[in-house]
Amino acid sequence: MITFPITDPTLIFFVVLLIILLAPIIMGKLRIPHIIGMVLAGVLIGKYGLNILDRDNSFELFGKVGLYYIMFLAALEMDMNGLRKHFPRMLTFGLLTFAIPFILTLTMGIGMLHYTPIAALLLGCIMSSNTLISYPIVSRYGIQNKPSVMFSVGSTMISLFVSLVVLASVVASNTGNSGFLFWVWFIVKFALFCVGLILVIPRLTRWFLRRYSDAVMQFIFVLALLFLSAALSEIIGLEGIFGAFFSGLILNRYIPHFSPLMNRLEFTGNAIFIPYFLIGVGMLINVRLLFTGSHILWVVGLIVFFGTFGKFLAAYIASFLFRLPKTSARMMFGLTSAHAAGAIAIVMVGMRLKGTDGMPLVNDDMLNGVIMMILFTCIISTIVTESAAQQIILRDQELPEEDIPGDDDEKILVPIKYPEYANRLISLASMMRNPKLNKPLVGLSIVYDDANMTQNQEKGQKLLEQVTKYAAGVDVPMETQVRVAANIANGIKHAFKEFRASEILIGMHMHMDVSNKFWGQFHQSLFNGLNRQIMMARLMQPLNTLRKITVAVPSRAQFEPGFYRWLERLSRTAGNLDCRITFHGRTDTLELIRKFVKHRHPELRASFVDMEHWNGLPQLASSIAMDHLFVIVTARKGTVSYKNAQERLPEEITKYFSGKNIMIIFPDQHGEAMDEMTFAQSQHTEQSSIYEEINSWLWKKIQRRRNNKNNLIEK
Repeated sequence: MITFPITDPTLIFFVVLLIILLAPIIMGKLRIPHIIGMVLAGVLIGKYGLNILDRDNSFELFGKVGLYYIMFLAALEMDMNGLRKHFPRMLTFGLLTFAIPFILTLTMGIGMLHYTPIAALLLGCIMSSNTLISYPIVSRYGIQNKPSVMFSVGSTMISLFVSLVVLASVVASNTGNSGFLFWVWFIVKFALFCVGLILVIPRLTRWFLRRYSDAVMQFIFVLALLFLSAALSEIIGLEGIFGAFFSGLILNRYIPHFSPLMNRLEFTGNAIFIPYFLIGVGMLINVRLLFTGSHILWVVGLIVFFGTFGKFLAAYIASFLFRLPKTSARMMFGLTSAHAAGAIAIVMVGMRLKGTDGMPLVNDDMLNGVIMMILFTCIISTIVTESAAQQIILRDQELPEEDIPGDDDEKILVPIKYPEYANRLISLASMMRNPKLNKPLVGLSIVYDDANMTQNQEKGQKLLEQVTKYAAGVDVPMETQVRVAANIANGIKHAFKEFRASEILIGMHMHMDVSNKFWGQFHQSLFNGLNRQIMMARLMQPLNTLRKITVAVPSRAQFEPGFYRWLERLSRTAGNLDCRITFHGRTDTLELIRKFVKHRHPELRASFVDMEHWNGLPQLASSIAMDHLFVIVTARKGTVSYKNAQERLPEEITKYFSGKNIMIIFPDQHGEAMDEMTFAQSQHTEQSSIYEEINSWLWKKIQRRRNNKNNLIEK
């Protein structure tokens, strides 16, 4: 019989694994950072929550390993080349973004929260460091090389480094030996430690990596260096997290970010150690204090305000000194305002330190305040960075370059499953391709790895042979592959990389017996997990019977990197079909489309109609006949042309364009889709949040009630 709290190690490990599995899914729906999700899960199952688990020795062991892992990975992910190139400005901004929040928080801690000087010093260390939680947003917009971004990345490393040095001095002085000779000896030991690691680790690493290529041995070697550095750091009076961070900086150049070794390090840490640590942190939080009165809200408010205001001042002062525009200052503030990994690591160190009264330096108020602060600053950082990224793109007016036909990487991947529209997809792909390049189309059949695998492989092979013959009839070469996969979307993504394809043309989901969702079983996972162009087509009739192509283009579409790719594909299709093509969009976007068509495809019968707002999409339904092709250019979430109105696209297509020929295009985006998660960002994301689903449910209820009322009035 199971009793609570659970003390059996096997069941404890099972519950922890269950949390690690489910937390990203639930937090993705709630739009809460996943690093906070693990902490909240720990609160829920801990003794101050539902008291489900006992915090046994495994949380101490795995927790300490996870703590070191966080700091180690933070150092490995630093851009050392960017740091060297722009070191003077990065150093200036780094010192500003450390000193200003440090001084403000230290003063606030002593004067307003009445902490002891050493406890306030610890709080200052927490708020002066930061974590690049919102950096994936920058990657998505393709502005990693902007000065404001590079300065922010470098300053993050510098501020964290200085925070850890101050923390080390706090830990050392906490022993009571704070005289002059102690500090001299401490500085000597610190210098010997740093110089020793800098001299020994690179030489030892080069020798080992050259001599041994075994993946497991290399992984164990790196971990051994990590924990050796952490142990030496503790021996000389520094905290172990400093040694872990410093060893990561030294090993940074020997472990490329995109390498099997880095992937193994991240996978191991993110799968077990770091979540275990974060859950253990949550189990220490006394959530009941949040309901004891307004004091905890006062603590959280002060910590968030002074820490965030300090980062704000540092960013704007630095931008003034560097003569950068306000949008760059906003970006610098957004990137440096979030606290996560470093803050948790420092506060956990503080919990082991004792004040002069024998009580822990970090009391329950400070611990709860820091955890809530992490949640708020992560939200602030994400919102500000997203806004600043869009403003920088619009400010610089950086338009994508037109593709040069000779250099086009065009290679269209066509996943095929159902025979009824396979030939139409191949026909459409043939019309989009550039005949001068004569690159083959790639036909792909994905088969589930199940009991019917062999039978389905044969069906897939026959279907591919049939479409190959069809393509040969129009003199189009094809490469084909029948692929076995446990997950259809992953199978397509892996084939995409293997064939070095440029885009995907896939049929839209039309089989309700397979899935009643608009996007089907895997389409949503496909366009969320791949940043290259994806075209989804629902072709109800042969292409040569189409009389017109109507294209709905969102505002700011010209700022997306894939703008000219989809425009070129649609222009070729319209030219090969010899039909009219009409573009609906904003004036500035249509002007660029008009210039492109005039320059590259002057023979097209093209027209341009203003559509000021995306909400006007349903109004186009009356102009779309059964022999027209309606093309909707949309965008992935978090891109410059994305808008909330696009959330209603499935409902609008179902309601207004049922039975019509439809194509939905997700253009190329900057960067690569995440193939791995980091401690700051899980790989798993949810397309729709629970708030959007609740809002949609309420809206449907209101509409139904209005309709019922109108029906009663009519009667």
